[in-house]
Amino acid sequence: MNQTKDFHKQLVEACKANDAKAQMQLYDLYCKAMCTIAIRYVKDAFVAEDIMQDSFIKAFQNIHSFKGEVTFGAWLKRIVINNSLDWLKKQKLELVSINEEVYEKIEETDDWSIAYSFKADFIANAIQSLKEKYSVVLSLYLLEGYDHQEISQVLGITEVTSRTHLMRGKKQLQELLKEQQYVEGY
Repeated sequence: MNQTKDFHKQLVEACKANDAKAQMQLYDLYCKAMCTIAIRYVKDAFVAEDIMQDSFIKAFQNIHSFKGEVTFGAWLKRIVINNSLDWLKKQKLELVSINEEVYEKIEETDDWSIAYSFKADFIANAIQSLKEKYSVVLSLYLLEGYDHQEISQVLGITEVTSRTHLMRGKKQLQELLKEQQYVEGY
């Protein structure tokens, strides 16, 4: 494990010296994972691939700002997520603020339990099938670990709207999972 960490550190240092071979090695190590992350948000493999490519370009152009406080993969993942969200914003993702009354109901019904077991891939696909505004918030919250304050800043929405989208997306996701359980008899 320590050898892998040292190897990645050496690759990053070589990239800082504009070593094309090291850049290609980092690309090969992370391209599939970063494309998967982009697909979670944009739901289009071709767009996700473009975002992933642009993210690598941005990462290599700004590699000198990488201080090693987090892993290179975590740093790159943040770039991919931000580029994905920027693409969504350009597509004029409309997020509507909801009044304060909804917020109180969300806090009361924050139950994530599901009575059935499902494979992670199925759940990820189910999240992607939701309306974009719900799937983005669910992905940021559940898969990336963002809190509502971070989501509101990244998407330019209020925390109340973030909580509302999370609640509604969760409800739709639970319904999809229940339907699937009924159809396939999980």
